[in-house]
Amino acid sequence: MTLTPRQTILLCLALSLCALLVVPGSFPGLSGDARLTLAVFALATCAWIGTPIDDTYIALGAGLALTATGVISSDTLFGTLGDETVWLLICAFVLAAAVARSGLAGRAAAFLVSGARSVRQLTHLTTAALVVTAFAVPATSGRAALALPVFLALAQVLADRKRLVVMLALLFPTVILLSAVATLIGAGAHLITVSVLWEATGDRIGFTQWLLLGLPLAMASSHLAAEAVLWTTTRRADRTGPVHITVEQIQEHSEHPVTGPWEPAETRCALLLATVVALWCSEPLHQVPPAVVALIGAVVASSPALGTVRLKDALRTVPWALLLFMAATMAMGVALADSGAAKWLVSGLPVDLPPGLFLAAVVAISTAAHLVLQSRSARSSVLVPLVVAAAVGAGVNPVAAALASTAAAGFCHTLPASAKPVTLFAEIPGTPTYTPRDLLRLSAVLAPLTAALVLLFALAVWPLLGVPVVR
Repeated sequence: MTLTPRQTILLCLALSLCALLVVPGSFPGLSGDARLTLAVFALATCAWIGTPIDDTYIALGAGLALTATGVISSDTLFGTLGDETVWLLICAFVLAAAVARSGLAGRAAAFLVSGARSVRQLTHLTTAALVVTAFAVPATSGRAALALPVFLALAQVLADRKRLVVMLALLFPTVILLSAVATLIGAGAHLITVSVLWEATGDRIGFTQWLLLGLPLAMASSHLAAEAVLWTTTRRADRTGPVHITVEQIQEHSEHPVTGPWEPAETRCALLLATVVALWCSEPLHQVPPAVVALIGAVVASSPALGTVRLKDALRTVPWALLLFMAATMAMGVALADSGAAKWLVSGLPVDLPPGLFLAAVVAISTAAHLVLQSRSARSSVLVPLVVAAAVGAGVNPVAAALASTAAAGFCHTLPASAKPVTLFAEIPGTPTYTPRDLLRLSAVLAPLTAALVLLFALAVWPLLGVPVVR
């Protein structure tokens, strides 16, 4: 394999750091385990940034290297697969498969979108519908796949208004990515953040607390982004024209009925989903962990009598590669914390920064991180352990810092390859969609807006909801 100049530079930097770590007199204060951890961490990060090798393969290799060298035990490595956040995601995908099979998504979309009478109404009703899907479908790529048929139906109805179709093509992935912060299961990066916080500080963020903190931010950022998409991709004449989308037009492009009496499978699935979400939100009352609630829901959703999907079919939709990636990066996080490597990495940073300035730096770095690390989960795996360690040293609440970093990392719209939903909607045969120039124009406006909004929530809103800036 021939290395590109960028890959060569990254490899040289990583190998140079590893060589320095081997020298006994260098980096005083670092234990042997910390040196090994930093070497593995540096090589994995460079591989994530500069090589086409699968992210999961790199993470598994890093976890195996840390285990083989004795930095972490095999029980730690394999135990991460049994973490309740992993089970939560597995069961959430089973529930999502049941929702997709029942046809509820198309019926809900038709109910919302058919009420639009103007372009702005269509934009914000679509945004509201996409925000709601964060409660039913885990992971942004799964939501994008579920929303694609809805977009294609709208594109066919609006075929004579090309700019509106392009606007919707950009709106769908933008809202899907920014609204993921609404729920704990919205992205694998959220589960990584929760696990890192638990391992490093003992703070546990449950489904209800994440919902309380994330949903207002998701709604505000999504509708703000909707306006940004509308203004950067359409002209005044495009926005002033009337819109009239009928249920019959949407039905032409849907496999399931979108109007009329509900089928028994739809009713059962809707009741099950409502029950699961209600139990997640009321966790402080009944004390049943979200993973157990999700497992109960998955068993019912795939049961022969009450379910709408067979278990083996639902399990095929689970992103096993993502789960292995999460498990391996959790092990890397444990190694960074337990070996003292994370604490050493941030020990040279200035700790006398005002809390607001510290959080501003965290948000800025996390917002820009998608330019070098395309995987959202990889960004959290690299950034959150360091952010948590730095926050502790600076006297900032690590929960606030970790949440701000994870929320800011949800912005990844600059390039078509920056996120899977952006890639999915960038190339749709037979349908006009956005260009890289459209993405850059939106990114120039949306990046500072979303960063400022996250910082505003971290400094002014989340303290009112129980997450102070300092402890």
